[in-house]
Amino acid sequence: MNWGGLQSILSGVNKYSTVFGRVWLSMVFVFRFLVFVVAAQRVWADESKDFVCNTAQPGCVNVCYDHIFPISHIRLWALQLIFVTCPSLMVVAHVTLREEKDSKYSAMHEGSHLYANPGKKRGGLWWTYLVSLIFKAGFDASFLYILYYVYEGYDMPRLSKCSLEPCPNTVDCYISRPTEKKIFTIFMVVSSAVCILICICEMVYLIYKRIQKLIRKKVVESFETTSLTARRSRSKSTRSKLSVREDPTNTASIQNLCNVMTEAAPSEKKK
Repeated sequence: MNWGGLQSILSGVNKYSTVFGRVWLSMVFVFRFLVFVVAAQRVWADESKDFVCNTAQPGCVNVCYDHIFPISHIRLWALQLIFVTCPSLMVVAHVTLREEKDSKYSAMHEGSHLYANPGKKRGGLWWTYLVSLIFKAGFDASFLYILYYVYEGYDMPRLSKCSLEPCPNTVDCYISRPTEKKIFTIFMVVSSAVCILICICEMVYLIYKRIQKLIRKKVVESFETTSLTARRSRSKSTRSKLSVREDPTNTASIQNLCNVMTEAAPSEKKK
């Protein structure tokens, strides 16, 4: 399986990821991909060949092996890694679509751009990124549950008993290197749980930043509305004061009253 090709594709996700997303991608490739490719495949390479039961009945060993290992750990983990990493391609595809739209818009409108930064998590890209996180955490949790449900836990017993047909009676079956396989199983389970925790932290971080931005925007808008209302009220009060002070009708009335009183004073003295 060509894991290098998938790694080269997903390495572009780093450009559009947050700090938590970069940590998640490093966790997946270092603690899951490398361990899976380098060590885990070799540990489980002999699981069918070295599976031994204390019976010579034809077909009994195969039936017991299929009962004890319904699905191989290696194949289950391979499916898990594929399903977990594919949602990141949604973000890459969305950014690529934005870049194509921006290039077409720029060609039609003489250099002006539709997006200032196509990789910035705004609008639909923010929702795509959030949905990809939900899918990644959901896939990891689902595969952990499947592994626990199929094998009834994360333990790797040294001895397993089988009484299925065509076995003549209850036989004892032994697997190779059970302790080593148990250690790798627990390691993969813990690394998956850590990746789920990182996805949850990133979702909380994205939602917190979005709420903080909306609150800040509302505060700025309310402050601008209040300041604009205050300026209008001040301008109205200033205009009313100026109109009262500079009213020519009031000035003429006062002047006429003074003239009448001045003319009436000498006539009274003559009488």
